[in-house]
Amino acid sequence: MRQPATVETAFGHQARALLLQLDAACKAAEQLNEATDQAFVDHPDAAILTSFPGLGGLTAARVLAEIGDDRTRFADARALRAYAGSAPVTRTSGKSHIVMHRRVKTQRLAATGYLWTFAALTKSDAVRAHYDRRRHSGDRHAAALRNLFNRFLSQLHHCLANGQPYTEHKAFPPQGAPAAA
Repeated sequence: MRQPATVETAFGHQARALLLQLDAACKAAEQLNEATDQAFVDHPDAAILTSFPGLGGLTAARVLAEIGDDRTRFADARALRAYAGSAPVTRTSGKSHIVMHRRVKTQRLAATGYLWTFAALTKSDAVRAHYDRRRHSGDRHAAALRNLFNRFLSQLHHCLANGQPYTEHKAFPPQGAPAAA
């Protein structure tokens, strides 16, 4: 299974060139990661965003980049949830009533929300309990994560509007306890 020496040498040069390109791309990605981290840490809302379970530096920076830092952009949490695509769409006509997930949305924010909520499952017992309740009530994995993302976005809107960090016992009160406003 050998090739002529000149062909093998050419393949070796090609492989080396591809490895050098891959190495350069990896270095550029690391530099971009460091620059993004530094720019995000300097932002006034960084502490609020990273107080949420599952939101690290890069994920929080992506969420901030997608929603922006203009507090008047979204009138309420409902508008933010619709923009992110986590709010369900209800179609009612005559005898039918259908609730389905939103297909028109900001794809980057929706993908980041999936990663955020998935990471939060291992960071918070209250988040995991909420996810498990949704799964036991019949939601599939993606629907339960969408519901969790929807809830996180409501909390995020509240926290950013009031300048408060995330508080788990307010966001996910124990079962049977009244929810705090």
